[in-house]
Amino acid sequence: TVSVRGKNTNIATKGRHDPCVGIRAVPVGEAMMACALADHLLRHKAQCGN
Repeated sequence: TVSVRGKNTNIATKGRHDPCVGIRAVPVGEAMMACALADHLLRHKAQCGN
C-alpha cells in the first residue's frame, strides 16, 4: 500500500482473519432476510392494525 506521502509501506494486521469470506455469506444472507421480513411485518401491522 501507499502512505499519505506517496511512499511504499507495509501493513501488518493482528487477529483472526478468514481467508475466505464466502463461508459467512449464508449467515449474513439469513440475517438480512430476517430484518427485511421483520420490517415488512411491522409496516403491515402499522398500516392495517392487525
